[in-house]
Amino acid sequence: MSIEAEALLQEAKESIEAAQNYRSELQQRLHGLNQARKQVRGSASQTREALQRHFQELQTAVSRLLTERLNTLLQEVDNIELDSVSPLDDCQKLIEHGVSTADELLREGEAAIRCGINEKEDKLGSFTKKALQIQLDSLPEVPVLVDVPCLSAQLDDSLLQMFRTHVARHGSVASHPPVQIEELVERPGGVLVRWCKVDDDFTPQDYRLQYRRGNSSQYEDAYIGKDTEFLVLHLDPHIDHLFRVCARGEGRTEWSPWSIPQTGYTTLAPHEWLPGVDGYILSSRKNIAMRNDSSPGHGGVLYSNTPTYFCGQTLTFKITAAGQTDKRDSLGVCADSRTDTDSLQRDQAVCISTNGAVFVNGKEMTNQLPAITVGSSVTFDMEVVNLFPVSNNNNPSDGGNFKLRVTIGSGNREVVFDWLLDQVVDSLYFGCSFTHPGWKVLVF
Repeated sequence: MSIEAEALLQEAKESIEAAQNYRSELQQRLHGLNQARKQVRGSASQTREALQRHFQELQTAVSRLLTERLNTLLQEVDNIELDSVSPLDDCQKLIEHGVSTADELLREGEAAIRCGINEKEDKLGSFTKKALQIQLDSLPEVPVLVDVPCLSAQLDDSLLQMFRTHVARHGSVASHPPVQIEELVERPGGVLVRWCKVDDDFTPQDYRLQYRRGNSSQYEDAYIGKDTEFLVLHLDPHIDHLFRVCARGEGRTEWSPWSIPQTGYTTLAPHEWLPGVDGYILSSRKNIAMRNDSSPGHGGVLYSNTPTYFCGQTLTFKITAAGQTDKRDSLGVCADSRTDTDSLQRDQAVCISTNGAVFVNGKEMTNQLPAITVGSSVTFDMEVVNLFPVSNNNNPSDGGNFKLRVTIGSGNREVVFDWLLDQVVDSLYFGCSFTHPGWKVLVF
């Protein structure tokens, strides 16, 4: 085959490969377009159902409230009517009895007048005596109309106008949620969720984060507050979880629409303390350690169950209870889990004491952090600086051959330094030591 033919063949192969890549890219974009259309139509259908359900429930509730109020007012009318008519009925009975008595007296009087002369005197005397007993000048009192209830309904027409105004402003349809999840970062036994506001006209007062397992339909609250990130712990590794966030506007009581759910997972096993160490009690998840009084005044170091800390991660110690301090107390990271020492203030370890002093390979630094108390959070961040010998003669004993840049943060301060190790390590242990009981520390 001639050189020209080979060149044409190569050009044709390259064009075919480019066309295949182009088609693949277009197919991916078509898939993305279908996903976008599915999201629009799906969210529109869900929004219609939510609106119809809400307004139907609202209509039912308002109708029930109006019916209950109407029945209350009608019952009040019945009670007033009954209470007002009852004395009038009693008065009517009294008057009707008086009319009956007067009729009977009239008949007796007329009969006495018409009787014969022999009987007239006796009957007239009897009639007169009876008339005096009846007290014809005593009349029952009948209330005047102004003293008798005259019922009427007092109805405020402004209610309808107010109701109309509130209904006109009730509910809204948003094409985009005001907040969205920005980043999902795996952490040991959890996922760090970061979110941000995407609507410039929206002023958030609080955020609300929820999550669920990928095979579950029920979300549960993970965080409510003002921060824009939260570490969701106690997640099973290699299991998909869905995360969503919403916000409550300033001065509002209702929550905004949810963000688009994002899927995240962690491949990192959770940090756990080593069980069975004398002087320490662990929580059921082994991520909380408490110094007890089984060996007061002395005790060894409590290490992690395995070396689960890797460079590039953030390791956090949260102090939830505090006891008496001691200069030998320590929180930190180490290359091994030696049991022949009572503190991390030793070689092959970096740590902070409860008084805020920082130790590197057993030597105290001049820089110091705030003292550790209840509520303190101490963070360790590390990155690899050098994997090769750093001494002049390449002798590890002259300065080590593995350098890590360490950042320890506590309160609003942090210290940064280089940590030299004798050998390259893929992962590190973490540990703590407290001389006196009462200390309680959560690691994540």
